[in-house]
Amino acid sequence: MTAAGDQPPAPGPSREPRRSTAAFASVLDQAASSLTNIAVLVIAARVSTAHGFATFSMVYLTFTVLLGLNTAYVGQAVVLIRGGTATTGAACRSAIAFTALGATSVGVLLAAVGAGSAALTGGWAGPGGAFLALGLVLPLVLVQDGLRYAFSTLRRPGLALAADSLRLVCVVPALLLQPRHTSPGLLVAVWGLSAVPALLLGLFLLWPHVRGTRADLLPYVRRGHLGQRFVVEFAVGNASSQLAVLGLGLFAAPLAVGALRGATTLFGPLNVLFNSVNAFGPPLLGRLGGRRATARAAAGLGALLCAVGLAWGLVLYALPDGMGRQLLGATWQSASALLPASGAQYAVMGLGTCALVTLRVLSPRATLSVQVVFSLLSVVLMLGGYALTGSALGAAWGLAAGSALKAVAAWTRVARLRVEEQPAAAPVPAVPTG
Repeated sequence: MTAAGDQPPAPGPSREPRRSTAAFASVLDQAASSLTNIAVLVIAARVSTAHGFATFSMVYLTFTVLLGLNTAYVGQAVVLIRGGTATTGAACRSAIAFTALGATSVGVLLAAVGAGSAALTGGWAGPGGAFLALGLVLPLVLVQDGLRYAFSTLRRPGLALAADSLRLVCVVPALLLQPRHTSPGLLVAVWGLSAVPALLLGLFLLWPHVRGTRADLLPYVRRGHLGQRFVVEFAVGNASSQLAVLGLGLFAAPLAVGALRGATTLFGPLNVLFNSVNAFGPPLLGRLGGRRATARAAAGLGALLCAVGLAWGLVLYALPDGMGRQLLGATWQSASALLPASGAQYAVMGLGTCALVTLRVLSPRATLSVQVVFSLLSVVLMLGGYALTGSALGAAWGLAAGSALKAVAAWTRVARLRVEEQPAAAPVPAVPTG
């Protein structure tokens, strides 16, 4: 990607952790980040009314989309940077600077829209106040999360783990201290401000690696920047469904958003597994040699994840109502009705995740078309399910059907690659199969 620079290396630790240690730290960091998101939603559900949590869910969903866009445009691009210490240090400094600038710009817009909405409706305790709070804290939370990718580029996942662990330690008590029926705006503000200690620690740990370098923001606005492709994949693969759920809350039923988010929160541990497969699956599968061996290993892993998803869904479905209310508060009643559909969705998502990872290893260009077609189809099925049934349960089954069709399409594509392997090898025996 980027050649090593001519500048003298920036001062900092010279020894990198071993691959096994780095991989273990990366998994723990992903777990800490996922656990933070789970804890935030669970605690918010417990201290909010059902309507308050629905509003908080819409705001948190907006943050999730913005976080995904920043990760795709900045994070996934910066981790591909290769070069000397000065090169990676400058890239990390540029990434953090661009994240801060972009988050501030979007935050000002959100705050203005939230303030205007609250002033017009006279309800600072409603969505307007919550979006105002999100705009004010957005630079803090986005920059703090963006530091993870800087540390990944520097091959220091242990530093990311330290900052993200502090984030978890701070946000849980901060939210737990809030009284019952706290307004969504106050919850968003407390959640955002609790990121300050982790942000300061992350910047402190990053400084030795970027000292003496300069931030260059021009690559992020030039045509051809890698982040532009990654944003397209994110938009069709993730943001489309998230925005559809948000639209469902804004124009149809806000309580449906709370129910969907509550049910999804309970499956948070599976997101840790899926994210780990996305992060570490490609290099591990790529070492297996041929397409057949790669596909077999991925199919076995997919079957395992499918079984885990079904088992976790059964455990949640068997929870007593009292325990469920301890987890999600007033939202449990609506979220528990969606558990069969969400369990089925996460089971087939395990299969689909492994299929897409396999395609990324064997034929990277094949993933975009699958993501575009079937992610948009999932949105149509979700909205269609809600339109037919008039309930969040119909929307949840629509999402499950969309995930199942995506998994089928991805594995069909993998099967075609395996069939093509033998004919391709006959005329040109030397063609590599990986």
